Amino acid sequence: MNQNSFQPILLGSDFNAYGMARSFYEAYQVKSIAYASKQLAPTKYSKIIDVNIIDNFTDEDVFINSMRQIAQNLDKSKKYFLISCSDGYTELITKYKHELEKDFICPYIDTSLVSTLIDKVSFYETCEKYDLPYPKTFIIDKEIARNPSEIKLPFDFPVALKPANSVEWLNVDFEGRKKAFTIKDQAELEDIITKSYNAGYTDKMICQDFIPGDDSNMRVLNAYIDQNHQVRMMCLGHPLLEDPSPYAIGNYMVIMPDYNEEIYHQIKSFLEKINYTGFANFDMKYDRRDGKYKLFEINLRQGRSSFYCTLNNCNLAKYLVEDYIFEKPFTETYFSKGKTVWLGVPISVFKEYAANNEYKKEALHMINEGKYGTTAFYKKDKSFKRTLLMKYAFNRFKKNYKMYFKK
Repeated sequence: MNQNSFQPILLGSDFNAYGMARSFYEAYQVKSIAYASKQLAPTKYSKIIDVNIIDNFTDEDVFINSMRQIAQNLDKSKKYFLISCSDGYTELITKYKHELEKDFICPYIDTSLVSTLIDKVSFYETCEKYDLPYPKTFIIDKEIARNPSEIKLPFDFPVALKPANSVEWLNVDFEGRKKAFTIKDQAELEDIITKSYNAGYTDKMICQDFIPGDDSNMRVLNAYIDQNHQVRMMCLGHPLLEDPSPYAIGNYMVIMPDYNEEIYHQIKSFLEKINYTGFANFDMKYDRRDGKYKLFEINLRQGRSSFYCTLNNCNLAKYLVEDYIFEKPFTETYFSKGKTVWLGVPISVFKEYAANNEYKKEALHMINEGKYGTTAFYKKDKSFKRTLLMKYAFNRFKKNYKMYFKK
């Protein structure tokens, strides 16, 4: 088979989708097709991805009926990858995987494992089972939330607070809503808990011991696990700056390459023991109090900033195609030792807002040597409109950091 024998179909139109489309185009010169509920800037005016908008595409009935219609019009001489670029689409693919995989290659785990990993409560229970470090955790449910003043945490403030169900949280809205919160005292905890459940959230909230330190204590790991549950690639990144805006707080904006054999082997062993398949994305933070990297979550897909992998000799599309199209047999796990910094903001923003430490100096040295790249700016996908739009999108971060960033 050759590159004309397959077609990537991406679900979403954000930077994750553009990063996957760019990975496919760089490796095989294949143009991607995307379906999404709205057109977002990262994939607009692109020559390497065609975006089709379907109203209410994230609605379960609309999604599966649309995918049935799409399947009817496929060229049966080709194979079609179905790749999610957000949690909502991942949940929908895995729910209907048995039906969808009749027409599409769906590199995802089965629903039984999804329910164990996608919910943060059960994920931490799984961490406990496999001896994976994670922050001290207190679970708040709807019953406890009825009397928030009676909540007694087993650790001190400040604490981290986030929804256990990130998909349901997308539909919750109230003044002060964020992806995740850093709570300074009991009064603020009670306030946010009350607002969350009054706004219609029904699932659990995760309250955790806050691990001290700035963004440079974070690590992000992307891995690809083949259809036979062998880990083919692991790429560790060292975030140095995160998005401070409430709607995107915690999104990585600058990542330098990293290498840590202990993390690699610990996560590799875990993924193989649970018979994982497809992309996996882990967020973790170094806790200087005990010297451990503690897991926050697993995403059952490639991360939003995962193009840092492709920049560092781990082209995400290549692993999919070699596994499912060329059927290249597994030989060994590739543990990345990258040399390129990924930027999601202008260099000036990184210089001004990232914590001043040895890692920032190292990253700036790499940038000065030209060893950096972005998801957005691709020389083979240039046009006046796209370049203007991406420069505008990048420069907006200057305003966001000035408005929201707190040291």
